[in-house]
Amino acid sequence: MKRIKQLGKTFLAFATGAAMLIQPLAFTTSAQAQEASQPLHLEGLSKEPTEAANAALFDPTDAVLLLLDHQTGLFQTVNDVPVDDLRRNTVVLAKIAKQADIPIIYTASEPDGPNGPLMKELADVLPSSAKFIRRQGEVSSWDNADFVEAVEATGRKTLVIAGVWTSVCVAFPALQAHAEGYDVVVVMDASGDVSKMASDAALERMVAGGIVPVTTNTVLSETHRTWNRPDAAEWGALYAELVPEYGSAVESYTRAQEAATKSDAKE
Repeated sequence: MKRIKQLGKTFLAFATGAAMLIQPLAFTTSAQAQEASQPLHLEGLSKEPTEAANAALFDPTDAVLLLLDHQTGLFQTVNDVPVDDLRRNTVVLAKIAKQADIPIIYTASEPDGPNGPLMKELADVLPSSAKFIRRQGEVSSWDNADFVEAVEATGRKTLVIAGVWTSVCVAFPALQAHAEGYDVVVVMDASGDVSKMASDAALERMVAGGIVPVTTNTVLSETHRTWNRPDAAEWGALYAELVPEYGSAVESYTRAQEAATKSDAKE
């Protein structure tokens, strides 16, 4: 019974955080997450994973988020994923990194050219620590010295990559970095391409080359790991933003809990 009550409190904390999204979106991450690298959150698990089991999942403490060419001009060519979904997933991906203190490096090859500027909503949520690299025309960011130096400076060996186009801006540096010893995770629904065929071909090529494809929700869940943690509400808000339908379910649950609480108070 004690355990059930504790889980109830944890979920209520999550619901409270997610319900914040029903108002104009605004929530803050903890100061601790911004000041120091967070350890992998395992203390909230009832069973400590073995080394092998833990290695099977994404490790945010060794990760760098690379956002490549999320430019408004290129968005007009995306046909394999709804652009609204692509934009929302990219923003949530940046917020996940911010919440977990994962370094963010973002780039554009020609931001003043026809590919257009970087999406405004991304700039609005990036932490001040995020590093922007203006490339000198290189198609692959891994061919730009400043970009590679920025990645190397983090000391981390797991690259989480998303970008536009998947078959070029994502696939090229993903394959090159993996060939040089990095573990590479590609976030497919925060990336877009000119056609489903182009995206599917890129996916097959990357998987054959040792790249791991995931979705934004996968990155969120593997970074989050457990609701048994003090910042559960912040993570709950991210789930609700990523999946609006889930946010509605949480809103319904929250309202029911509020009604039950009022009813108990009257008795």
